[in-house]
Amino acid sequence: MSAPSIRAMEARDLEAVRAILNHYIERTTATFRTATESEEERRAWFATHDARYPAIVVEEDGVLLGWASLSPWKPPGGYRHTAELSVYLREDARGRGLGRRLLAELLERGRAAGHHVVLGGVCTEQEASLRLHESLGFEKVAHLREVGSKFGRWLDVAYYEKRLDSP
Repeated sequence: MSAPSIRAMEARDLEAVRAILNHYIERTTATFRTATESEEERRAWFATHDARYPAIVVEEDGVLLGWASLSPWKPPGGYRHTAELSVYLREDARGRGLGRRLLAELLERGRAAGHHVVLGGVCTEQEASLRLHESLGFEKVAHLREVGSKFGRWLDVAYYEKRLDSP
């Protein structure tokens, strides 16, 4: 068995990436999306990611275990140096430190791409994700109450911020 490795996402990864995301859409509050994502939607999303807005995967023995990406936060212009992150792991890959490795690599790629700030919006029910952000030096900057609704419940979102020119 080889050690997990991180690399740039490729078109051949999109079905596995979509399956991971759809799992979270259908079963969790990690995303507030309620409709699963289609192949076309994932391909269109992928087309917007490049060195400026990287998308990466972690794999082990040829099996994709998770993915992470930076996306624009709000329309370009004055916000062009700010990105929003996403990170998702297969359910059976959680608890191994892979999310931390993905996010740390993503931050390095964001720094190299010239981003100044990375934001993460996290449902406050997602304890592991809250801890992950905090462990990597993100600072909680907002708590938005009942801004989301899923599974018949109102949900809060905490926003975390990390300036990439600070430790």
